[in-house]
Amino acid sequence: MDSTLVIVILGAAVAGFVQGLSGFAFGMVAMSFWAWTIEPRLASAMTVFGALTGQLLAAFSVRRGLSLRRLWPFVAGGLAGIPIGVAILPALNAQLFKAVFGAFLTLWCPVMLMAQRLPAITHGGRLADGVAGAAGGVMGGIGGFTGVIPTLWCTLRGFDKDEQRAVIQNFNLATLAVTMATYVSKGIVTRDMLPMFLVVAPAMLVPSLLGARVYLGISEATFRKIVLTLLTASGVVLLVSSLPGLPGRP
Repeated sequence: MDSTLVIVILGAAVAGFVQGLSGFAFGMVAMSFWAWTIEPRLASAMTVFGALTGQLLAAFSVRRGLSLRRLWPFVAGGLAGIPIGVAILPALNAQLFKAVFGAFLTLWCPVMLMAQRLPAITHGGRLADGVAGAAGGVMGGIGGFTGVIPTLWCTLRGFDKDEQRAVIQNFNLATLAVTMATYVSKGIVTRDMLPMFLVVAPAMLVPSLLGARVYLGISEATFRKIVLTLLTASGVVLLVSSLPGLPGRP
């Protein structure tokens, strides 16, 4: 079997399990595998497709804590941010983006992980939630990373496990669906990419369902540690993988 195909399958399987468990992070985990060998535009399209497929599966397997009043500012902001991310994508310096975003996750998430008790942010209301959603929309337009910033924001807000999962899961489902439709309409997704999509979907199917089963049995504290640990690890991998391609380096 071709080594690239093995990496695609492995990345989809691991990312599918993580997304099933945490409700997000397919893009971050998959890119940790795919960024080494897959062309950036193809990797972005595969990431959006895989993340959307995983959220569709989760919508049927995990349904807890949904509040439309809590959800709508995130979704409204996300939908506004998607066109910005899509517009940025063709001119994006992928290596610089990975370096900056990876450094942010690497520095910030361990701080949150080591904090014994995070102070809940109560100010800003729905406007602040909408801004977090817009940032997620921009990240989704760039490469399917819709859930990272909203997840960090929900953690700082002090949402419980099921409330956070419901917000992120449904936010991702809405924004990723629009992102994929935008990719198709803009020609970012091409016919040549379809064989890779047909590899990603079955590779992530069972791991996604297994991750969702594990989620149902874990505690609030364990869920928070898993989320922040995954974000930290993803940040490290993105940062390290970006270094050889940065300007000024051989």
